[in-house]
Amino acid sequence: MRAGQTIAVIDYGMGNLRSVAKAIEHVAAGAPVVVTADPAQVAAAARVVFPGQGAMPDCMRELEQRGLRPAVIAAARSKPFLGICIGEQMLFAHSEEGDAAGLGIFPGSVQRFPAARMHGADGSRLKVPHMGWNTVAQKKPHPLWAGIADHSRFYFVHSYCVQAPDSALCAGTTDYGLSFTSAVAQDNIFAVQFHPEKSARDGLQLLKNFVEWHP
Repeated sequence: MRAGQTIAVIDYGMGNLRSVAKAIEHVAAGAPVVVTADPAQVAAAARVVFPGQGAMPDCMRELEQRGLRPAVIAAARSKPFLGICIGEQMLFAHSEEGDAAGLGIFPGSVQRFPAARMHGADGSRLKVPHMGWNTVAQKKPHPLWAGIADHSRFYFVHSYCVQAPDSALCAGTTDYGLSFTSAVAQDNIFAVQFHPEKSARDGLQLLKNFVEWHP
């Protein structure tokens, strides 16, 4: 295995990383994919995927305790970087969930879906967590959207969503009671609230685009 080709999936003990790694392997054209909690392996990798699920305070605590925080921040500043679900939320400054500080790579907050807004267009009550398939409106062109039609459907599981004050960050939005940021992009970072590894053809296309992306 040549470290320079490696795609590192960061393991901080939160989430089913095997499904993420298997999906990436499927589209990676032979590039080695490693699930790792070793900061040195993250630093040596050519590309980094930062997935996760669970509560934000728990995720941040595990990241700190495993010594991965500096490696994640360094990767987000220097190489192709894909955040997934909590891995998107943790890039922001703060989350209402447990009043937790995030990594602060982007300004903005992560907020719970407001109960007063949880109504569909027909007046029906919307459940929280937001779970299942929903469309993503692409807000700006990006290499990771290549081959994916606007308003394609992706799979979501979350109770909190990003509110980014910088509209230039927003690469995609989704409607669920309100319009929320479901994809962000800046320089070498692309991050999504949905799970591409669970999102059939379009999810695999996004992962393939990431593997081939040279920001």
